[in-house]
Amino acid sequence: MNIHEYQAKGLFAANGIAVPEGFFAANATEADFAFRRLGGPIAVVKAQVHAGGRGKGGGVKLVKSAEECFQVSKKMLGMTLVTPQTGPEGKIVRKLYIEAGSAIDKEYYLAMLVDRDTASIAIMFSTEGGMDIEQVAEKTPEKIVTVSVDPTAGLQGYHLRNLSFAMKLTKEQTKEFNPLVTKLYKMFLKYDFSLLEVNPLVWTKDGKFICLDGKMNFDDNALYRHKDIEAMRDFDEEDPREVEASKFGLNYIGLDGDIGCLVNGAGLAMATMDIIKYSGGKPANFLDVGGGASEEMVTNAFRILFGDPHVKAVFVNIFGGIMRCDVIANAVVGAAKAIGLKHPLIVRLEGTNVEQGKEILKNSGLAITAADNMEDGAKKAVAAAKAGR
Repeated sequence: MNIHEYQAKGLFAANGIAVPEGFFAANATEADFAFRRLGGPIAVVKAQVHAGGRGKGGGVKLVKSAEECFQVSKKMLGMTLVTPQTGPEGKIVRKLYIEAGSAIDKEYYLAMLVDRDTASIAIMFSTEGGMDIEQVAEKTPEKIVTVSVDPTAGLQGYHLRNLSFAMKLTKEQTKEFNPLVTKLYKMFLKYDFSLLEVNPLVWTKDGKFICLDGKMNFDDNALYRHKDIEAMRDFDEEDPREVEASKFGLNYIGLDGDIGCLVNGAGLAMATMDIIKYSGGKPANFLDVGGGASEEMVTNAFRILFGDPHVKAVFVNIFGGIMRCDVIANAVVGAAKAIGLKHPLIVRLEGTNVEQGKEILKNSGLAITAADNMEDGAKKAVAAAKAGR
């Protein structure tokens, strides 16, 4: 789960981390009032969307008066903001954050993330903060230093020394930097972050580190421990298909293809998407119904798949291990009868009670296309989708 910058700034402030003063604005009048509360002489109007690189798309603007703040905000609200992270479709700006200007001396990049390869928390630090950090990572990775923190041992002094020494921080900067990183690390653990990014972290002309931006991603599986964080979720920023799927406990991720996929098991789901691509098609989603899929769960999954206007065919790929093929076949038939088959449905079954499962599909009276194996199913799904176009 992601949150907006203004929400991240609130969490920073609540945990004793310095941020510029700022106010949320839902409309241009509130933005005007926010500028007056800040007292000028300069403020920054920031579009609130779940994407980085907002400045490149016109989502960050300096303003020098309440009237200018009003006009810029009025223009920004409702615009489709396109950044390198939104894709060409962009995101609609529905919220703003009006922030006091900062006297910036130097910009840095600081991030913490879960590193599954080393089972540690990686802390990344660079002198090249700002909108082009992706280019820095790609072209000059030596400008980014990373330390790995074993969560069982915790953040140690040598971690901090390695970071400050590698980036050649002054004694004055190091004195400010070390307690900041310590507080951020404690936040990372406290809120079950998967990613915490400050870009830019700025060194001000009066000798302070402040977080000029904040990106926070939370572990979805830990949200039950953080109801206050879960309440910050902005459904307008998420794929409506994924929002709907989450209501039914489905592991669903929307993609931009036209072949809907319903699979049991994450590994098989990934392999299914791969073989669809290999066969010349494009999957419309990742969908793992797990090992205990009921008829109700399959019905809800079908509603989402058939409700996607881009889907032209659906490929059900089931390996019956924990989930028997006859049980999933009954669930597929029941779901298909409940909502109606709007597109070609291709089903491949393999595993426990596979022959019984195939008989159930055959005798269902529905236009279900049986597949002999994954490759056969993928090819039939691709052909059906092409015909549907």
